[in-house]
Amino acid sequence: MLQWIQNIDNHWLNFIQTNLHNPILDKLIPFISMIGNVGAVWLAIAVIFLLFPRYRRYGVMIVCGVLLAALAGEVVLKHLVERVRPCNVNTAVPMLIARPSDFSFPSGHTSASFAATVAIWKANKKFGIIALLFAFVMAFSRLYLYVHYPSDILAGMILGLVCGTAAIYIVSKTEGKALGIRRR
Repeated sequence: MLQWIQNIDNHWLNFIQTNLHNPILDKLIPFISMIGNVGAVWLAIAVIFLLFPRYRRYGVMIVCGVLLAALAGEVVLKHLVERVRPCNVNTAVPMLIARPSDFSFPSGHTSASFAATVAIWKANKKFGIIALLFAFVMAFSRLYLYVHYPSDILAGMILGLVCGTAAIYIVSKTEGKALGIRRR
């Protein structure tokens, strides 16, 4: 079963490397991926949400979701699975960014993106659609850059959705005046 998944992963990574690379994306995709480092873009959005009382609770949800995803993915799962990144398996592929030194499974950029998207979607469906589209672009960037397998991305999506949903539940159950959060 694992070899079957690895074969599918390799097929799609090779397809992207062979058919989708172009000079415009080669400049744009590293930037998109860079703003996702340590969930930076999502934490910046959370700060904006925190500035507005009407959206403050959703800002807390974003932060909580991104932190839960980082804890589950970066601290726990990556060290349990220890999957070597594709760029470290096939070093012949030219890199557009520095080779990450940590493990591949699951994608942290993807899990943070989908965790944040869940809270943004709950706050405002229009913003949520934009966040979801950007989360997919962020996930794709990791494949384009040859630092994750498609199954890492899928696992990151699932982990992010679970952590985002858990964040909504946690914040909804623990909110109070001390946090400056009001139920809407």
